[in-house]
Amino acid sequence: MIFRLRRRWIKYGLTVLCVCMVGLFFFISVSADTPANEFDRTAPVVPDWTQIRSLISETELHLEESASMEISVPQPATDPCLHCHISGENTGLWTPLTRWSLFGMAGLIFAFGVVRSTSVWRNRQPWKPYHLRTAEWIDERYEISEPLSKILNKPVPKYALRWWYCLGGITAFLFVVQGITGIMLAFYYKPTPEAAYASIQFIETQVRFGSSVRMIHHWAANGMIIMCIAHMLRVFIMGAFKPPREMNWMSGVVLLIVTMGFGLTGYLLPWDQRAYWATTVATVVPTVADHFKIDPTVISGPMISTIVDATGLLIYFQLATILLNR
Repeated sequence: MIFRLRRRWIKYGLTVLCVCMVGLFFFISVSADTPANEFDRTAPVVPDWTQIRSLISETELHLEESASMEISVPQPATDPCLHCHISGENTGLWTPLTRWSLFGMAGLIFAFGVVRSTSVWRNRQPWKPYHLRTAEWIDERYEISEPLSKILNKPVPKYALRWWYCLGGITAFLFVVQGITGIMLAFYYKPTPEAAYASIQFIETQVRFGSSVRMIHHWAANGMIIMCIAHMLRVFIMGAFKPPREMNWMSGVVLLIVTMGFGLTGYLLPWDQRAYWATTVATVVPTVADHFKIDPTVISGPMISTIVDATGLLIYFQLATILLNR
C-alpha cells in the first residue's frame, strides 16, 4: 500500500513538473517574438538643446564668479589634547594621569596577586620575593655574597645607632640626589649670560616637573652643606679625628671644601640679581685683601676670576658639573 502511494505521488509530481516546464518554454518564446515597441508605450522624448546650453552657460558663469571671490575655508575641529597646550588652558591636566595611576596600580596589584597565588598553588612552596630570587641568580653567577658579607656584616655598638651618627650617610645620600637632579637640569640649562636666566625660566614654567626638580636640587644643596658641617662638628666634638682615624678626618676636610665649592659655583648659575651680586662679593675678597696688604691666598685661596662675566659663568658651570664631580 505504501509503495503504491509513493508511485502515485511520483506520477503527480512528474506531471506538475512537465506542465511547469511547458509553460515556461511558452512564456520565453512569446517574449522573444514580441517587438520592443509594444513594451514602450510612450513616445520618445526629444531633448531641448537650447535649454541645455543655457544651463551650461549659467553654470560656467557661477564657477567664474566663485573663482574670482575669496574662498573661505572652515576652521578645522580643535583636538582636545592639543587645545589645552595651544590656548594655554590648564584645567583637568592631572585627571588622565591620576586615572592611569590609580587603575594601573590596581591592575598591577591584582596581576601580582594572581601570579603569587598561582605560583604557590603550583609549586606547593611558600612564596619567595623577587629581590631574593634576583640576589640568588646573581650570586650563582658571580659569587659576590661571601666578600660582601665580610664588608657589611660588621658588629656595630648600640650607641653608634643614634641619629647623630647618620649625618655622614645623610650627606652622601644628598650628594646622590644632587647628582641626579643636576644631570636632569643640565639638559635644559644654557651657560651663557644671554640664555642662562631664560633657560631657568623655561625649566620653571615649560618643562614638565621642572620646577619640582629644581627645588629638590636647591634644597638638597642647602641640606648637603648643613649636614656636612654638622657631621664635621660631631666628629670634632667626639674626638673621632684622633689616631688611627686621622686620614678619615683629612679626607672629610677635603670633602667639606669640595662641598663649599659646589655651593659657590652652583649659586651663580641662575644668573639673577642675587646670584650675580653674591658671587661678586665672594670674588671681591682678594681685592679687599690687597687693599689691606694681606696675602689673598691666606684668606680665600686662589680665586677663579674677579669679574663675573660670560667667561666666569662658563668656568663656574664647568667646575660645578665636571671638575668637582670628578
